[in-house]
Amino acid sequence: MTPSSPPESPAAPAATRERRQRVQAAETGMAVLKGLAHLGGRSSLTALSTHVSESPAKVHRYLASLMEEGLVLQDAASQHYYLGTEAIQIGLAAMRQADPIRAAEPCLIRLRESLEVTCFIAVMGNKGPTIVRFEEPGLPVTVNVRAGSVMSMLWSATGRAFLGLLDESRVLALAEQELAAATPDMRATLDAADPIGQLRRDVQKARCASVKDTYLRGISAVAAPVYDYAGRVCAVLTALGATGGFDPAIDGAIATAVRREAQATSAMLGARS
Repeated sequence: MTPSSPPESPAAPAATRERRQRVQAAETGMAVLKGLAHLGGRSSLTALSTHVSESPAKVHRYLASLMEEGLVLQDAASQHYYLGTEAIQIGLAAMRQADPIRAAEPCLIRLRESLEVTCFIAVMGNKGPTIVRFEEPGLPVTVNVRAGSVMSMLWSATGRAFLGLLDESRVLALAEQELAAATPDMRATLDAADPIGQLRRDVQKARCASVKDTYLRGISAVAAPVYDYAGRVCAVLTALGATGGFDPAIDGAIATAVRREAQATSAMLGARS
């Protein structure tokens, strides 16, 4: 005969309800704090209440608790709430850990497996765009680039993405050096009147870069920018493949996937959409 289970203590349901209430309270408090961050870190009570879809009275109670912990402060003149010192410290700690290489790893793997293409992430080094992580599919395309390779500013999709979207003097200087050393045939692939300027405008319009047989013969590629928390391009995500079986169109499936994964990496680094 199986002994019957002991009767549940009358206090058990009350303890369960209390735990659930604490969890719900924590979730609401975090929603208020995140709502304040999404509104630029500063907001009126009315705007914040509307943003989190809660009553002003309820939001005010949570703001009072957050103020006690130093996560939120209130401007005496405007009565607006803004992120406090403790929230800033949390943000700074997160920013110190933000690494585009680590953040891009799952995105590179998804691109490699879903599209069966070679893909990599590059950062801007002293000599130009430098590959720092490289992923290949089961049947890789033979290319003479690997982790540590420096890409062309003008003729690679990676370099063009940096050129168009990273507004730094050294980027423009590297592009001008390449242009000065280019052969007539290479210069002929660019706009005759304003080769660098036109490249930049094309990339800025598309928010990505695409090449076909310009940097490596028989190879096409698309590249999209990765942004950090400050909205600055900190890396570029690139996919490449043999021209015959690789669609480099900026509105094609590959470019769409690369942009999507670059945006996912940017989100991991704290970038706003």
